[in-house]
Amino acid sequence: MARNGAPGPGQEEREKSRRLSSLAALWPFMRPYRALMVAAILSLVLTAAVSLILPMAVRRVVDNFNTQDGALLDKYFGAALGIAALLALGTALRYALVTRLGERVVADIRKAVFNRVISLSPAFYETLMTGEVLSRITTDTTLIQSVIGSSVSIALRNALLFTGGLLLMVFTSAKLTGLVLLIVPIVIVPILTLGRRLRTLSRENQDWIAQSSGNAAEALSSVQTVQAYTHEQISKNAFGEVTEHSFDAARRRIWTRALMTAIVIFLVFTGIVGVLWIGAWDVRAGDMSAGALIQFVIYSVMVAGAVGALSEIFGELQRAAGATERLVDLLQAEDTVTDPAQPVTLPTPVRGEIGFEDVVFHYPSRPDAPALDHVDLQIAPGETVAIVGPSGAGKTTIIQMLQRFYDPQAGRVTLDGVALDTLAREAFRKHIALVPQDPVIFAASARDNIRFGRPEAADAEIEAAAQAAAAHGFIEALPQGYDTWLGERGLVLSGGQKQRIAIARAILRDAPVLLLDEATSALDAESERAVQRAVDSLSQGRTTIIVAHRLATVKKADRIIVMESGRVVAQGPHDALVAEGGLYARLARLQFTDGIAAE
Repeated sequence: MARNGAPGPGQEEREKSRRLSSLAALWPFMRPYRALMVAAILSLVLTAAVSLILPMAVRRVVDNFNTQDGALLDKYFGAALGIAALLALGTALRYALVTRLGERVVADIRKAVFNRVISLSPAFYETLMTGEVLSRITTDTTLIQSVIGSSVSIALRNALLFTGGLLLMVFTSAKLTGLVLLIVPIVIVPILTLGRRLRTLSRENQDWIAQSSGNAAEALSSVQTVQAYTHEQISKNAFGEVTEHSFDAARRRIWTRALMTAIVIFLVFTGIVGVLWIGAWDVRAGDMSAGALIQFVIYSVMVAGAVGALSEIFGELQRAAGATERLVDLLQAEDTVTDPAQPVTLPTPVRGEIGFEDVVFHYPSRPDAPALDHVDLQIAPGETVAIVGPSGAGKTTIIQMLQRFYDPQAGRVTLDGVALDTLAREAFRKHIALVPQDPVIFAASARDNIRFGRPEAADAEIEAAAQAAAAHGFIEALPQGYDTWLGERGLVLSGGQKQRIAIARAILRDAPVLLLDEATSALDAESERAVQRAVDSLSQGRTTIIVAHRLATVKKADRIIVMESGRVVAQGPHDALVAEGGLYARLARLQFTDGIAAE
């Protein structure tokens, strides 16, 4: 569905696509399988050659049908059967080879696209829905698979049949062939004209399919919220509208292709009928034999069929070209965050010293509002720092910048004195453990979800991390304990249980830098106390940054950073900040009243 009255998806990109040359982007994926391609081409040439020989055998049979030599007649029929058997064998071999090639190439494309998009920074996903990306990986690659594994070989075979058949038509009767060729320009015009229109409609259809996938993925991933707000009918209508747009584009594409096919076939066979009419008179006049006319007829049908098939396949290639462009868009997508060509190395061991040096940052989707405005911040190794402030103050942005999900427009972020943008992202991220506000639970077992923090961890280490995060008890109570499948996004768990799984994952990571973004926000009081003890123990000897509102978490920090409108407005211990009477004291009165009263 077009948003805010904007054009439909991909409209500008569709204008770029007018040729099949974009299919050349598939060559790097096909190059490693040149041997398989050569074998497929040889089998294809074999079947085409055998097909072209068959009419000659038919001519011999017809012209010698009244011969008195029965052995010669048997020989001709036996040769025809042998040719048919060879044709069957070659066709089966061609099918097996090209289908395998298509499956292999598409598997490589899917892996390449996924490997690319999984490493793109969050800025990329601010403007493109994940459902659309998934549609490109599935729908578009399936279309390419059909083309490589079928359409291309059929196109090449028909091209050979067209060329060979045309040459043999000339050999059989140059006069009749010349008459046939008169209709060729008439056939080419609709192919070129309607083909260009078909290309545009194919890309439009694929774009609407991608948007419908994104729409459905968004609604289904938030199905509880949709149902809680009785938004089902609105979601149905929105999805239905996008789906109908997709159908309308498909309908226009289908009718355009059907019209092109009808015009081409009609023109071709009209020409053939006219030529045969003239040939029939030549046979009556004795200028050619009946067998020669039948041979010419078969070759004419082959050539006509090849032209018709090529016109249909041209439409498939148009669609594949559009799909290829969309996949290439992902493979060549520019990322705002990239690893340096020659990354430097972090000093070892990593101490966890963190620095923000006059950092200025605007989110790409909000270029006019600074998320961080000239932030200067130094955090010593092993220090526990809490960051507080109203919503939109820049607290979570600090967490994101430390993981280099984004790069600042000015200033630099450092780890142990080394700027993050001079390091390979994997090199420093492995020294950071994160517990996000919205914990991510994968559709896997509880054990595998915790092991995500350190894939090589032993089962005993996983259970120890779960115990430290106060998660061991409820995990053991699950039907299969640690091997219980937690469902998509952890639907079998409560909010607090998800958070404790995420905390266990971070504990297992055992990294020198620990980032807690509202890590205890979903816990009840008893679980929070247990987790807080685990966090206190975990933070010993580690640099810990806590984004939190609850006083129980904030009070124990070595230092509290107060942020407002992207700036650091105050910092110090809890008591000193309360005594100052500024923003922190106001937040304490509003949000932590119970905690202050309990002191």
